[in-house]
Amino acid sequence: IEFIQSYYFNKLEFTRFSSSVGKFVGFTERGVKIAAAWNKDASFLSAIKAQKEGYCLNNIQIWYNNM
Repeated sequence: IEFIQSYYFNKLEFTRFSSSVGKFVGFTERGVKIAAAWNKDASFLSAIKAQKEGYCLNNIQIWYNNM
């Protein structure tokens, strides 16, 4: 299971967090700066990493049962 959280502005993805990478990645000049700032904040980064367990792993059995 992979948790992905993407951030868009004007239909353009500028930053993404992927649980397989374990950090934010920027896709625009501004997105790279934002990703670097968010990656430096250890508490914010650990909170985002915890969302995989809190959201994905908590609900995966429910989703598979409803398919």
